Amino acid sequence: MPELIRKRYKELIEEHILDFLPDIDHKSITLYESMKYSLSAGGKRIRPMLLLAAAEFTGCKLEAAIPYACAVEYMHTYSLIHDDLPAMDDDQLRRGVPTNHIIYGEAMAILAGDGLQSAAYEAMNKDMLLYFDDPDKLKKRIRASYEIAKGSGCRGMVAGQVADIESEDKACSREMLDYIHLTKTAALIVAAVRAGAQLGGADAETLNNLTIYAENLGLAFQIADDILDVVGSEKEMGKKAGVDQVKKKSTYPSLYGLEASKAKLMELTDNAIEALSSYYDNAEFFTKLATDLAVRGK
Repeated sequence: MPELIRKRYKELIEEHILDFLPDIDHKSITLYESMKYSLSAGGKRIRPMLLLAAAEFTGCKLEAAIPYACAVEYMHTYSLIHDDLPAMDDDQLRRGVPTNHIIYGEAMAILAGDGLQSAAYEAMNKDMLLYFDDPDKLKKRIRASYEIAKGSGCRGMVAGQVADIESEDKACSREMLDYIHLTKTAALIVAAVRAGAQLGGADAETLNNLTIYAENLGLAFQIADDILDVVGSEKEMGKKAGVDQVKKKSTYPSLYGLEASKAKLMELTDNAIEALSSYYDNAEFFTKLATDLAVRGK
């Protein structure tokens, strides 16, 4: 059953992923093509799936959550485009295809990232404009938009990127490593889950439990990626492996060792599952997703 639900969520995302890109004058059509290129490159779509799942879990109709699910994927994709740039990680491959700047050049890749970020806000704001006569529904959408803005911005993903860059070639404390992972990766995952829950009007207890789930899942997700960079292949990752070691990045394997990292991954996965255990089968999607993501780092 969770596999079928995941398939349904992913199909919805793939069906609508380009729907919220703004109409762009033909004189700037390269911008559209560059944005479309990275959005259409595939990927796991974990963040928009989590948003849809949290929305449905808390009583929101899926159709109402689609603009926000696409918005969070626009944010994520913009961050990947910028992360791959020579000034950042200088990656040549993403999701199994050449990175955006390899195809369109560095300047256009920067602008495509900028365009996707603004397109995310445009998608959410355009949806909000439909609900001025329904304050309750409007408030839910404003809260969802705020979660995405907060998680992707200078208190979330962007802050984590800053700390990650400034920690290269330096001794990094375990506290700083947790901060980097919790902001660079987990923050947007938390934002996606909380945004979906806000759309569904979740009560305080449910919102808190979903947040605990997402925080543990987000940190586990990054640790699994750290482990994969050591033991995984280019085919598994969709990008070049071993980059963290070459760049002397601080990762869980580099600070804790491989086996301790695997143990931490399983501990966080168990914590995520436990956070929603009181919902039993209603939380089956979340439980199965956490387990499947952890398998990557075993």
